[in-house]
Amino acid sequence: MDLILHDASAQPSMAILTVDDDTRPFRGNHQNFIDIIRTGREMGLLVFVTRTKDVKLGHKKINGYMYHPETRTWTQTMLPFPKVIYNRIPSRKFEQEPEVQQLIGACTKHSQVRLFNPSFFTKWTLFEWLNKSKITKKYVPGTKRLTHPQELEAMLAQYPCLYLKPVKGKAGAGIMRVERQRSKQGPYLLRIQLNKKSRVSSYPTIAKLWPVLKKQVGGEEYIVQQGILLASHENRPFDLRVLVQKNAKGEWSLTGVGARVAGKNSITTHVPRGGSIDEPERVLTSALGAEAAKKALTRVKSASLAIARQIEKASGHILGEMSMDLGVDATGQIWFFEANSRPMKFDEPDIRQKSLERIIQYSLYLTKSRKKSR
Repeated sequence: MDLILHDASAQPSMAILTVDDDTRPFRGNHQNFIDIIRTGREMGLLVFVTRTKDVKLGHKKINGYMYHPETRTWTQTMLPFPKVIYNRIPSRKFEQEPEVQQLIGACTKHSQVRLFNPSFFTKWTLFEWLNKSKITKKYVPGTKRLTHPQELEAMLAQYPCLYLKPVKGKAGAGIMRVERQRSKQGPYLLRIQLNKKSRVSSYPTIAKLWPVLKKQVGGEEYIVQQGILLASHENRPFDLRVLVQKNAKGEWSLTGVGARVAGKNSITTHVPRGGSIDEPERVLTSALGAEAAKKALTRVKSASLAIARQIEKASGHILGEMSMDLGVDATGQIWFFEANSRPMKFDEPDIRQKSLERIIQYSLYLTKSRKKSR
């Protein structure tokens, strides 16, 4: 691949940050990057991809990758150093490498560089942050770390159903559900989420259940959380996927809401685990009635913006976007389950298009605004 010197000094620019790859020039979702680059071109922002090893703070130029739609190829190019860096490092593993951590830390402290979304979230930290605010605390289900059997037993005495989730999990992987029930097989029912179904077993005591959980958990950190009886559509529970992003004024704004309905034998609503996509108005109306559905959607909007503001404030860093999973129970109460600082592409075309535009709008805002000292 030839190295080309590109003169783009007059144009505002934003670099998508990722890491290098063994088989391709860089890791990450190339199609997503191409969509962002195209939208940037349409809106007057030069967007290119760079790797962590290419970022040399203090240099006037940076090694970047430009995409050429005519030939569907990438060229490696020397470009003016961007003012804005959009972190799309694809996994926690790469982000935790010492040199990457060092670079991200240096970027967040740099007076001229605006890096947004510096790190992945972890579930436990999110719940701690949200519990610090009276406004957002009410959306958080009862949550504790999964550490010893006595704690699990105490929570099962308080709540009839619990969800066990990996602190660093994604897309529903590793989720389990424990229910307290009255049956001859035993009072404790365990459901383990497999690919598109769940495996069920029962245990007479917590002492019998605990070793099975420990084996399943392995060395991973887990949280144990109050199970919420979600509103359902056609006898299947659903939750809402919400995308919030900063807009052209640098303010949090709701980009869109999608609904995800649980699969037939699944304990989660995640699409890779058998869940399906639906329209929020339709499933909420089906569960709550038209009037209550409207009110619930209004509450979802205000809750998601309050949650985004609190997460950003508590994190102490510049955030530009996040997706979150919110539940609605049969009474219309809103519950927070998860937020993701690297939102995956939304399947709904209108949300997808708006999300691309918002990334560019916020990046353009950052190119024009001065960095505040924290």
